[in-house]
Amino acid sequence: MTLRSEEAPAGLLLAAGEGRRFGRPKATLELEGERLVDRGVRTLRDGGCSPVLVVAGAAQIEVIGAVVVPNPDWRDGMGSSLRAGIAALPPGCPAVVVALVDQPLVTPAAVERLIAAFEEGAGIAVATYGGAPRNPVLLGAGHLAGVAEAAVGDQGARGYLRAHPELVTPVPCDDVAAPDDIDTPEDLSALSRPRAGRSRPAPRSRPRGAAGR
Repeated sequence: MTLRSEEAPAGLLLAAGEGRRFGRPKATLELEGERLVDRGVRTLRDGGCSPVLVVAGAAQIEVIGAVVVPNPDWRDGMGSSLRAGIAALPPGCPAVVVALVDQPLVTPAAVERLIAAFEEGAGIAVATYGGAPRNPVLLGAGHLAGVAEAAVGDQGARGYLRAHPELVTPVPCDDVAAPDDIDTPEDLSALSRPRAGRSRPAPRSRPRGAAGR
């Protein structure tokens, strides 16, 4: 089954943080000449999400091809951004793919795999790397209220997913993406080096993000 455009999952990019360890909001950082927020939006759109929403907070940002959702409570943590994004989804949205702005090695192919799992009946689909759940995460409409209720502090969907493991469909993405996140200037420098002659970064052992932190 192929979803019609009006039935496609939405994309939700969480980009509200101040980047305390980095020293500036990570949404505005550039990798390979492209802002991380634009890269995240492109990844979700190219992966099949429509519409795409960006939750902003610490930095005022404008994004072409996405709806910016202000989160005045961004200091409360990722949970507030996830709740703001879920509340802003259009009526009748069948599902949403949630991604983080500081994980630029997530690819459209990973998003496509989550959507394919949804088309095949998965209510929740989580990208895994080395068998560990990370990001992005697809949440079916029937789970959004529960996820929003459980999203507190700096916890995104993790609490809900851990409380309902039987609902989660793992989707291996090791061969098409990586969950490496940018926390420090050194992280950005490492990802900015020429890719020729170096392998794709290995997933970190520390869980982080919408699926785990």
